[in-house]
Amino acid sequence: MAKAVHSMVRVLDEARSVDFYKKAFGFDVADRLDFGDFLLIYLRNAETPFEVELTVNHSQKEPYVLGDGYGHLAVTVEAVDAEHARLTGEGLAPGPLRDFKHDGKTLARFFFITDPDGYKIEVIERGGRFG
Repeated sequence: MAKAVHSMVRVLDEARSVDFYKKAFGFDVADRLDFGDFLLIYLRNAETPFEVELTVNHSQKEPYVLGDGYGHLAVTVEAVDAEHARLTGEGLAPGPLRDFKHDGKTLARFFFITDPDGYKIEVIERGGRFG
């Protein structure tokens, strides 16, 4: 059986991205590997061993074009209302809270937030299939 270990995104500014993921999700740098032409930064928190890998290509000077194929990363939190308020207080501009229903029942309460490079992250309240 396969085990998911990380998801990678390309970022333009290491410090700005590390700061965002720390403020937004409590992700700390677990490892930082410099290969000269590029840098890999692995982020995680105590909730899970799953990591976000930030790739910094030193030759990249313009923002990446995300295209229409990228979807989003998703994280879960205990209380989505409190997390939305906290992120708003941090000045990170989360999107509106949503109550996503299926067959008249709430499937998920969530919002999206965008990182400094334009990647969307879905923040879902724990419970049901997202427990």
